Amino acid sequence: MADMAGSHRVVDPVGKTGYELAFEDTFDGDALDQARWLPHYLPQWSSHEAAAARYKLGDGVLRLLIEADQQPWCREFDGQTRVSSLQTGVFAGPAGSTVGQSRFNPGLVVRQAQHNARLYTPQYGLFELRAKAIDDPRCMVALWMIGYEDEPDRSAEICICEIFGRNVTASSVGVGMGLHPFGDARIRDEFSVEPIAIDAREFHVYAAEWTPDYVAFFVDHRLVKTVEQSPGYPMQFMLGIYEFPDDEQPAQPAHPYPKQFIVDYFRGYQPTTPQPGPVPPSPASPR
Repeated sequence: MADMAGSHRVVDPVGKTGYELAFEDTFDGDALDQARWLPHYLPQWSSHEAAAARYKLGDGVLRLLIEADQQPWCREFDGQTRVSSLQTGVFAGPAGSTVGQSRFNPGLVVRQAQHNARLYTPQYGLFELRAKAIDDPRCMVALWMIGYEDEPDRSAEICICEIFGRNVTASSVGVGMGLHPFGDARIRDEFSVEPIAIDAREFHVYAAEWTPDYVAFFVDHRLVKTVEQSPGYPMQFMLGIYEFPDDEQPAQPAHPYPKQFIVDYFRGYQPTTPQPGPVPPSPASPR
């Protein structure tokens, strides 16, 4: 179990005292609300077509899918990785520039210009996801936050949950959680995979409380880890399923297609009192 220093300050994740609901999607309709979600994964490094999420809504859940005929989202720089992911913002420069969110390879340039958008980019709050993971050894599911990156150093990541199928059993799972700095020199890498005694193939709640001083991580309303540092700028959400190539994967059999990440709801709560920190900028022009 991770260090729980400062846990006395952490919110009651059930009562949520000090927070009010600001964003909720229970996926009850038959169409994705594109005023809330952009159904493309980092499209600036690829294209809307190649980075498009595959998904279905019905029975009150969202099913993010990897299908048999799905092509890699960014073959040149991410190989055979296939992704179906939603995000709540996008920021990138003009085609040919190096300006864009989550620039994971130094060779990346913008392949397709984007209409920059900030659908839900809070600064601080309490966020929770109720979802089922998958035990396919080639897949990973995740909810993570990235800086909007209207300034290049506003680029850290808060990973609320990252679950590789190879770490899922009927009685336990390793849940990745923590912070990555990427281009933010003010943040140190503080990420770990925490053992949790649950069957992640069933519905469970994964959550994080993000404050100016710390980020606390929860599974099923139980505090798992507190990180004593915090990005101080607006961030957006990334919710997705990934499938990786066969090489170096465990010998256990992969699932048949379609492979599914099943999401019951996502909720975001904002503090009821103002939080210290810089005022979020208005939507910016590309640098």
